[in-house]
Amino acid sequence: MARGRLRVLLGAAPGVGKTYAMLEAGHDMRADGKDVVVAVVETHGRAATAGLLGGLEVVPRTVVEHRGVRLSEMDLDAVLARRPQVALVDELAHTNAPGSRHAKRWQDVSELLAAGIHVVTTVNIQHIESLNDVVRTITGVPQRETVPDAVLRAADDVELVDLAPQSLRDRLAEGNVYPAERVDAALSNYFRLGNLTALRELALLWLADEVDSALRTYRAEHAIDAPWEARERVVVALTGGAEGETLLRRGARIAARSAGGELLAVHVSAQTGLRDGDPGALTEQAALTEQLGGTFHQVVGEDVATALVQFARDHDATQLVIGLSRRSWLKAALTGPGTGSTVIRRAGAIDVHLVNHAAAGRRLPLPRVAGAFSGALTARRRVLGFALSVVLGPLLTAVLVAGRSDASLASDVLAYQLLVVVTALVGGLWPALLTALLSGLTLNYLFVEPTHTVTVSEPVHALALALYVANGLLVSSVVDLAARRTRAAQRARAESELIATVAGGVLRGQDTLRALVERAQEAFGLAGVRLRSGDDVLAQSGTVRPGSPHLPVDEHTVLDLDPGEPRDPRGGSTPGEVPSAPAPAAGGSAAPARTPAAVPDVDGSGNRLLGVVVTQIAAALEHQRLSRTADAIGPLRETDQVRSALLSAVSHDLRRPLTAATTAVSSLRARDVDWSPADREELLATAEESLATLTGLVTDLLDASRLQAGALGVECRPTDVDDVVLAALDELALGPDVVHLELDPALPAVSADPALLRRVLVNVLANAVHASPPRTPVRVQTSAFADRVEVRVVDHGPGVPPDRRADLFVPFQRLGDTDNTTGLGLGLALSRGFAEGMGGTLVPEDTPGGGLTMVVALRQVAASDARTAQEGTA
Repeated sequence: MARGRLRVLLGAAPGVGKTYAMLEAGHDMRADGKDVVVAVVETHGRAATAGLLGGLEVVPRTVVEHRGVRLSEMDLDAVLARRPQVALVDELAHTNAPGSRHAKRWQDVSELLAAGIHVVTTVNIQHIESLNDVVRTITGVPQRETVPDAVLRAADDVELVDLAPQSLRDRLAEGNVYPAERVDAALSNYFRLGNLTALRELALLWLADEVDSALRTYRAEHAIDAPWEARERVVVALTGGAEGETLLRRGARIAARSAGGELLAVHVSAQTGLRDGDPGALTEQAALTEQLGGTFHQVVGEDVATALVQFARDHDATQLVIGLSRRSWLKAALTGPGTGSTVIRRAGAIDVHLVNHAAAGRRLPLPRVAGAFSGALTARRRVLGFALSVVLGPLLTAVLVAGRSDASLASDVLAYQLLVVVTALVGGLWPALLTALLSGLTLNYLFVEPTHTVTVSEPVHALALALYVANGLLVSSVVDLAARRTRAAQRARAESELIATVAGGVLRGQDTLRALVERAQEAFGLAGVRLRSGDDVLAQSGTVRPGSPHLPVDEHTVLDLDPGEPRDPRGGSTPGEVPSAPAPAAGGSAAPARTPAAVPDVDGSGNRLLGVVVTQIAAALEHQRLSRTADAIGPLRETDQVRSALLSAVSHDLRRPLTAATTAVSSLRARDVDWSPADREELLATAEESLATLTGLVTDLLDASRLQAGALGVECRPTDVDDVVLAALDELALGPDVVHLELDPALPAVSADPALLRRVLVNVLANAVHASPPRTPVRVQTSAFADRVEVRVVDHGPGVPPDRRADLFVPFQRLGDTDNTTGLGLGLALSRGFAEGMGGTLVPEDTPGGGLTMVVALRQVAASDARTAQEGTA
C-alpha cells in the first residue's frame, strides 16, 4: 500500500489563516473530484472559518471522559474506516486527551499516512521542537505542545501561510482571532509587534532552510554538480592579510546586487589546523563578516586552491572573490602559478573576481639583522648556553679524539656543528659564537693536518671556520627572534588586557578605580598601588610604604607607586624614577613633596600605558564627581518643581474646598438668617463634601511628600489581586453597570502591599470612569504573563496622545483639564510611585477602537510562598 502524502500549512502565529487556507484547499480538492473529509477542525469561534465547513463532510468526533470532564477528540478509527483520499487535520501539535490511542495528534496523522490517506494539516512555528527555546526567549511563553522536527522534514509539502505582523494585530483588534475580552491582553503580551516580527522571520528562515535542503537532496540524487544560481552566493577567500577588509566589502556589494544574496567568508588552514595568516586580523575580519550579514568559515586543506574551490561548490557558490597575489614577479617566475591562477582554472562555472589591493605584488621586506643582537633571551639562558659550551665542548673533544681515524673527519665536523646548534638553541647568539670559534679552532688543531697547530694552510679550512661562525649566528638569530616575539606577544596581551580594562571601566563606578589600581600593580610588577585624595584612600592594591613615588592625577588626587625596593639612600633621582608632584594637604594647600624612590625601569611603552591608566583614573574620578553632583542637584530640582507646584496648588486648589466649607459653616452660624431645613441640609452637605475633598487633597500631598523624600513605607506580601480589585470597587461604589470584570480564576498571587495596591486601583479606576463616555462601562481584566501578573483597566474615552503620556505621571498635571473638582493631579503620579515601590510598573497603552488602557504589572509569587503566607496569616 502506498503511503499517503503529508501537506503542512505553516504559520508564524495563531490567527494568520492556516485553518482557513486548509479548508479552502479542501474545497478546491473536492471540486477536482477528490474524496475529502474533515477529520478535525478547531474554528475557535471564528465565523468565517466555521462558514467554510459547509459543503465538506465532517467526521464526528469521539468523546473521551477524563476526571469527570468530557473532551472531544478526532475519531481516528472512524477516519480509517471511512478511508477518504484526503483528510483535513487541524493543529498537528495538539495533545490528545488521556486514554486516546496516541498521546499526540501527529502520531494519529502518521497512522493515517501509513494507511495511504493523504493529510493536510496546520502547525505554528512555535510548536517545532528545535525552535521551542528560541520562541520562549522571544515571547516569554513556554510551549508544551511540540512536533518533532523529523515529522515536518518528512512532509511532502510545507507551505507558509503568511500575514504581515501589523495586519495580524489589526485582525486581532477587530475581534477576528480571539473574543473581545481576550484582545487587549493578547495585543500587549504574545501579539506584540516585535514578537510577531521575530516569529515571522523565524518561520521564513526555517522554510528557506528546508527549501535549500530539498534542493541539495534533489541535486545529490540526480548527480548534478554544476551550481544552480537560484540565488547569489558569494564566497570571499581570506588569507589573514591586510587585504581581507577590501575583499569582504567587495563581496558584500556583489551579494547585495541581487535579492537574497548570501556572503560567505572562508579561510583555508593547513592540515595541522594552524592558521597561516594573522589570527588577530582573521578575528577582526570574522567580526566584519558578521556585520556585513555574512558567515565566517574555516576549512582545512593542504592545497589552498583545491580546498577553496571545493568549499565554493559544496555551498553552491555563484561568485568567488580572491585577492591578487602578494608575490613579486620574480617569485612568481621562480615558483610557478599561484593560488589565484589555479582557482581560476578549477572554478568551472563559478565566476571568479580577482580583486586588486594595496598589498598586491609588494616586495618582501628584508630581515632585520639588528634584531639578532638585541639580547631578547634571559640572562639565565645565556649563562646556561656558556656553561654548555664550556662543559660539553671538552667532553665532546675527548670522545672524538678517542675514536679518531682518518675517515672520521666528516662525522667530527657534524658533531661539532650539532654542538653549535644546541648551544645556540639554549643560549642564543654569544654562546653560539663562542662555541663556533672554539670548535673551529679545536678541529683545526686536533683533526686537520698539520695537527697540533692552528695554521690555516688551505682556504677551505678558513671557509669551514667562517661557516661555523655563520651557522651559530643564523641559529642564534632565529632563537633570539622567537624569544623576542614571544615576549612581545606576552607584553601585547598584557597591554591589551590593561587597556581593555581601562577603556571599558570608566562608567562602572567605584569598582572601576579598584580594578584600575589592581591592574596597574600587576602590569608594572609593583608591590603596591594606592589612589588617595589627601589622607583619604580611594582605592588600594597591595602595600604602599611611606615615601613611595607618586604621580599627580588631578589637583586633589595622587597615585602612590611602591616598587617594593629599598629607598635610594642618597635621596637622588635614579633611572626609571616616577616623577613626584606636590600632594595637596587636607585644607587644600600644597604639602611638601615626598622624596621619590626608585622604581623598576619603565620603557616608552610602559610610560604610555601608565599615562593611560592615570588619564583613565582621572576620567573615572571626574565621572564620579559629576554623578554625585547630578544626584545632588536632581532631587533639589525636582523638589523645587514640586514645591512650586505645591504652592500653586495650595493657593488655588486647596482654597476652593476650604472656602466652600468656611462659607457653609459661617452661613449656618449666622443669626440673622432663618434657614429652612432643606437649606440647612444643603449647607451641611456642602461643608461635608468640601472637608472630605480637603482631606483627600491633604492625604495626597502627604503621600507625594513621602514619595519625594523616599520615605514611603511598603510592606509587600503575597496578595490576591481579585480581593483588592473588589475592595477598590466597593470604595468607589462602582457597580456592574459601570465596571465589567474579566478576572482570571487561576491567577496566581502577587507580591504587593494590599493597601497601596488598592490606592493604585482606586486612582486608575476613578480616572477611567471619569474619561469613559456615558453608558460605556470600564473593563477590568487580569492575566498572567511570564513571571508577571497584569491588571488592565480599559476605558473607551478620548485617550491620550503618545507624546503626552509622560505628562500623565507628572505631579499637578491634569492635561489641560480646567475642572477644579478633579483634584490636584496627583493621582496617577502617586499610583506610579506606589506601583514602583512594590516592584511593579504602571504603563498606559492604547485601547483598540479608541481610549486608554492602564496596565498595572506586579511580580508573581511562587505557590509555595503564597501557601506559607496564608498559613502564617491563619
